[in-house]
Amino acid sequence: MAHTRRQGGARADTGGGGFLSRWRGWCQRARELGVRHALLPLRIFLGVTFVYAGLDKLDDKAFLAASGSGSIGELMRGIRDGSAVPWLVDRALENPVAFGEAIAWGEIAVGVGTLVGLLGRLAALGGALISLSLWLTVSWQTEPYYYGNDLAYLMAWLPLVLAGAAAPSLDALIAERRRRRV
Repeated sequence: MAHTRRQGGARADTGGGGFLSRWRGWCQRARELGVRHALLPLRIFLGVTFVYAGLDKLDDKAFLAASGSGSIGELMRGIRDGSAVPWLVDRALENPVAFGEAIAWGEIAVGVGTLVGLLGRLAALGGALISLSLWLTVSWQTEPYYYGNDLAYLMAWLPLVLAGAAAPSLDALIAERRRRRV
């Protein structure tokens, strides 16, 4: 708001207002920017982490094996009896290599979708489901529970499931183009 002063009975604009007015305007713009980009650091962290985790699995030949030290098959057999959902582990053990590859490609798809903000809620839901399945299987036996990271990842995905990928994102760009056409 510009401050004015009286000159000969009329108000004259002083051209920009005082320091307090400019400070309030800056604070308001900073608040709006913060609200609009509040989930961006979380999107970047989860996106990079999941892309990295997926690529790391695909690059590890020992991991993508049905048996042997460090293999997905050996991991699944080791956690089966202590899992909250042993039937899910049994299902994975039917073809552990395919299961390992599916998890890896799922992590990459979720990570890329989250980073670029394409189908943001769907990508976040995928990340939440991956984290949930890992918590109920791999991390379930961790004591105390808060030492297991999969539950924390699950909770981190939930705000993105609820809010989606706000700007900057491909979802926001697509929505803006649709609004312009109407």
